[in-house]
Order: sequence, then structure tokens, then C-alpha cells
Amino acid sequence: MDIAAITWMEIQMMVTAVNRRSGRLVGDRGEGVISTAIAVLIVAFIGAGMWVAFQRIWGNAEVNIEGQVNRIGSANG
Repeated sequence: MDIAAITWMEIQMMVTAVNRRSGRLVGDRGEGVISTAIAVLIVAFIGAGMWVAFQRIWGNAEVNIEGQVNRIGSANG
């Protein structure tokens, strides 16, 4: 066996021993899925906040536009 293979096996045995001592029985499987889910939730909350802000801004703009149109339409009519 070459030195790289022996070193790899020794590292894997040390990692296994540390995981057993620390109570960690599995590797990092699923970490990417969990991180992605958290990122999706954050983006969803940001999107919901942007939608609420957009609705408020649009409502205020609609009232202002309607007031200006009525003012222009009634001036010297």
C-alpha cells in the first residue's frame, strides 16, 4: 500500500473515533439540505416583506394619483 492510502485510512479511523467519543454517530449528510431550506425560508420572509411594502407604496401612490387627476380635471373645467 502506498503512503497516501495509509494516511487516508488513519485519518478516517481518527475521525470515526472522535465521532464516537463526541456522540456524533453520522457524518455531515443532510447539512446541505438543511442549509438550503433555511436559505429558502429567509428569502421567503424577505419576499413577503417586500410584497407588503409594495402594497402599501402602491396604495399610497394610487390615492395621490387619483387626487391629482381629480384636481386637474376640476381646474377651470
